[in-house]
Amino acid sequence: MKNQEAPLIVEKIGGTSMADTKAVLENVLLRRREGDFYRRIVVVSAYAGVTNMLLEHKKTGEPGVYALFASAEGDWSWGDALNRVAERMQSINRDIFGDHADRQTADNFVRERIEGVRSCLLDLQRLCSYGHFRLDEHLMTVREMLSGLGEAHSAHNTMLLLRQRDVNATFVDLTGWRDETQPTLEQRIRQALGGLDLSAELPIVTGYAHCQEGLMRAYDRGYTEVTFSNIAVLMNAVEAVIHKEFHLSSADPKIVGEDNVRKIGRTNYDVADQLSNMGMEAVHPRAAKGLRQSEIPLRVKNTFDPGDPGTVFRGDYVADAPGTEIVTGRRDVLALEFFEQDMVGVKGYDAAILSSLDRHKVSIISKSSNANAITHYLGGSLKAVKRVIADLEERFPAASISVRKVAIVSAIGTDLNKPALTANAVGALSDAEVGLLGLHQTMRNVDIQFILEQDHYERAVVVLHNALISIDRATLAPAEAAEKAAA
Repeated sequence: MKNQEAPLIVEKIGGTSMADTKAVLENVLLRRREGDFYRRIVVVSAYAGVTNMLLEHKKTGEPGVYALFASAEGDWSWGDALNRVAERMQSINRDIFGDHADRQTADNFVRERIEGVRSCLLDLQRLCSYGHFRLDEHLMTVREMLSGLGEAHSAHNTMLLLRQRDVNATFVDLTGWRDETQPTLEQRIRQALGGLDLSAELPIVTGYAHCQEGLMRAYDRGYTEVTFSNIAVLMNAVEAVIHKEFHLSSADPKIVGEDNVRKIGRTNYDVADQLSNMGMEAVHPRAAKGLRQSEIPLRVKNTFDPGDPGTVFRGDYVADAPGTEIVTGRRDVLALEFFEQDMVGVKGYDAAILSSLDRHKVSIISKSSNANAITHYLGGSLKAVKRVIADLEERFPAASISVRKVAIVSAIGTDLNKPALTANAVGALSDAEVGLLGLHQTMRNVDIQFILEQDHYERAVVVLHNALISIDRATLAPAEAAEKAAA
């Protein structure tokens, strides 16, 4: 049962925001100095770019320490990459602390962690030079260990900065550094936070948590938000807050223009899931699941606009009037079409396709099917999808299998059950000479997906935003005022 006498808020700060130390301190960490300053738990991501250097670049795939170690075969390229990580971390320390004595403390912390990892990887590489030990059996453990370096660095620095400002901040290290135990995630969190006086201490918690479940194995780069969500649930938070570098808006302002978008303000967790599916992740789907089930609202705020209350996600919220709230999408989609004349009335084809997609770790964005064709719209590399095709051609030699690049633009809202909404959208696209390759709409009425050529993506976003999202300032004003008061 939630503690209503002393409500607790759990907050998470994203990596891009963390890179602007001054803004994070002034707009997030120190902003609540008046009144009940404590009764908060702050979960931090690594500084922007550091996790890319430790693992691999999230967008370009450029190898970091982990990727180089996994393919090293005895060379030292990963060691040079680890040196670059150490230099980057110490450069961040220099920018943050300047000549303050805490810089030496921060640098010593980095040195101890980096050299500990280096020693461990050298020992593992040496061990696996013998035939009895296989490197691939340990790679996920290596990935987990490297992931924790970035969050430990940023959390430790944040604690030092707050103590300089007379805040009783506590560094809470969930990374399992030199810990021989193997607790579950729940045990790890309860052990770390259970003994703290939250009325007089401000915990700064690492976004990575080492546990039996293996966060990287289950969630890969989404582990920080999963840690954040589990802390909110286990500590009976009344609200969870994520600080990002942007407002959650009705479309990408870079595409439709700053003056044409509006902040969402209020929506629900169904919408959060659809956004994740489109690659516009307000919160990781598994993190959202825990918050939804525990009836904890999630507020997404802009770090650089602290006076704005942000957007609140709730499990039971439905807009007063049906309509579109967000137009977004993905231009990097691969459409895998499987055609087999003998498919009609025969089971097993779809299961085989799904099995191959899972084996090659290709994510599914959407799918459609008819009597003799199944099309999956996929996120992932063309190389991986070609492996899937090779599997399926071997199993179904009579099938015709093809892949092409497409884009998906999605209209999303808590309730799209509005008369003629789909017809208006299709008409607007037709008038703008944007050809449709497909259209998907489910009975749940929370999203409509428009499949189109990749080079029509931006035009389609603008057209659908203009056609489907109207801004009634008189209607929006009371809701915005209520959210501002709640913040």
